[in-house]
Amino acid sequence: MIVMTTLGPGDTVGGGLGRAARVAVAEVADGQITSWDEVPVGWDRLHDEGTEGSHHARIATFLKERGIEAVVVEHVGLGMQRMLGTMGLRLVQGARGDARQAVVAAAGTTPS
Repeated sequence: MIVMTTLGPGDTVGGGLGRAARVAVAEVADGQITSWDEVPVGWDRLHDEGTEGSHHARIATFLKERGIEAVVVEHVGLGMQRMLGTMGLRLVQGARGDARQAVVAAAGTTPS
């Protein structure tokens, strides 16, 4: 499973998706991270440039290009929740602490 999480200080899960400065894209198999790629996305800086729709499109393109199946964040707004749901992605909100542990936990959860 390919899981993306926002990154904060000390490689913790970092806040919301739409204002993330950097994210990690991880591949998880059998409860283990097999690849971990940290990407500076700059969505914090780009958030207020253009419309909300163009910002969501930017993020959707990133998710599609990388084959993301699940997103792990502290929180996302209702618009972003709708977008992720429309894309068929699993959303895990309320994540805190170590980003690697959060990614592994999300990959092992059953969608509700």
